[in-house]
Amino acid sequence: MVGATAGTTRAVVTDDSHFMRSVISDILETGGVEVVAQAKNGLEAVEAVDEHDPDVVTMDVEMPEMNGIEAVEQIMSAHPTPVLMLSAHTDENADVTFQALEKGAVDFFTKPGGEVSMEMSRLEDQLVDMVTSVASVDVSVGTKSSTTTPDEAYAQAVETVEKESTAQSQRSSATADASAGTTADPTDATYVENATLLIGSSTGGPTVVEQILSELPAAANLRILIVQHMPDGFTGRFAQRLDNRSAYDVTEAADGDRIGGGEALVACGGKHMVVSNYASGRLRVKLTETEPVNSVRPAVDVTMESAAETIDGPMTAVILTGMGNDGADGIRALKQAGAKTLAQDEATSAVYGMPKRAVETGMVDTVLPLDEIADGIVDTITKEN
Repeated sequence: MVGATAGTTRAVVTDDSHFMRSVISDILETGGVEVVAQAKNGLEAVEAVDEHDPDVVTMDVEMPEMNGIEAVEQIMSAHPTPVLMLSAHTDENADVTFQALEKGAVDFFTKPGGEVSMEMSRLEDQLVDMVTSVASVDVSVGTKSSTTTPDEAYAQAVETVEKESTAQSQRSSATADASAGTTADPTDATYVENATLLIGSSTGGPTVVEQILSELPAAANLRILIVQHMPDGFTGRFAQRLDNRSAYDVTEAADGDRIGGGEALVACGGKHMVVSNYASGRLRVKLTETEPVNSVRPAVDVTMESAAETIDGPMTAVILTGMGNDGADGIRALKQAGAKTLAQDEATSAVYGMPKRAVETGMVDTVLPLDEIADGIVDTITKEN
């Protein structure tokens, strides 16, 4: 299904609470979204999608008969439709929400106050904006150009590293046994020292970031800073998932954290991540609760601009799928500081907002599909022997 591009956005609202279904429907209707059906569980949602062919589905996580994950999987298999998960702010729901994103949900919205929220009305504008944005996503082609999952990509990366290690040992032995004048394989490559990678993403970003990190070789020894638009309570779980799926040590950023090669930080939800110091290949960050930038906190621009001002080593910056213009100023600042810059292409972006704005600055070196981004990053830090 191609997402809504004109006219009124049509939605199916799914929640096991009658109160929440009514509140969400009222908010959407007031905001100009037509609610064509309500569903009290995943099974009813699947049936409603088949019957009404909506532009978007809002999906609760925990429901009887069929939960949100199962419903997303069935919808994406039988009748691909953009899905926005509505999740309570709990650790358990964070885990389940990420599973739903893996199954094909586009993004998630955090219910303030828990499963049955009395505070939804204060976020009504944000909810309407997110529903209409998610509705514009074309999920018929998915956000990936291959069917490789993050776990499969990690296994492939490990296998590649092991093969490279074995090949290097064989070459070293051959060199030792060979007569004088033998030269190294000209295709061998080494990485520049003390390189820093900065990644910015929003809508559709979590699974994209997972795939990219799972494909980055540990031998590159990168310092990685990740800013994913995500609320507090989810960024810690996101960091754990990245840590489990990549060769890098990934943690949620805390004030004053320092990282070196082989380590990565995920910006904490609700706080900007500022690069405050850089020396001898190690960088330090501080967290601030200053005003949102580009209407978000953490903001990609804050991290990237502070990196441009502070880090004097080699840098690579990547802007991935997401709505809005966050990251455009950061890309400009980093390019002017000598960084290599990449952006995800429109075809593989769930929402081609942030990458488009970055490209429009004229400061993006290369635009790549998702499956080529990890290799593109490696290319920027590789030097031929």
